[in-house]
Amino acid sequence: MLQYILGADGRILLFIQEFLRFQWLNPIIIFITSLANGGVLWIVLAVLFLCFKKYRKTGTAMAVALLIGYVITNLILKNLVMRVRPYDAIAALEPLVRASDWSFPSGHSTCSMAAGYVMYQKLPKYLGIPAIVLAVIICLSRLYVGVHYPTDVICGALVGLFAAMCSLKIVGNGK
Repeated sequence: MLQYILGADGRILLFIQEFLRFQWLNPIIIFITSLANGGVLWIVLAVLFLCFKKYRKTGTAMAVALLIGYVITNLILKNLVMRVRPYDAIAALEPLVRASDWSFPSGHSTCSMAAGYVMYQKLPKYLGIPAIVLAVIICLSRLYVGVHYPTDVICGALVGLFAAMCSLKIVGNGK
């Protein structure tokens, strides 16, 4: 079963490269994926929310979720699993960007879903819905640019959701 999943992971990436990549779209997706490099977009938003008393709990919950996600993904799972990047394992895959750490799970997906879900839960829907949509787009961008397998992205997103739920329990209700 595991071999089937791993094989499907690679076939999906090659399908995306062959049929879903477009020259005109590449710079847009590269920009979108870069928003979450080092979690910078989500960290900046958390800091901004911390600056306003009305949204301080939102900023705190985002910061806690990002920290939980970082510890689980970047410090623990990536170093336990040590999965090589798909472009290093699939000769036909041509990445649009490269990364220097392990592939599993996706750190971009973890931080995007962690912060995006907190924003979705704690902010008015006109802010929360775009945040979660952007988080999902960032997750999908990691497949498009060829730096993660689908299972990396799915597991990273699940870790992010877990981190967000833990954070929301820790920080509590309110904005």
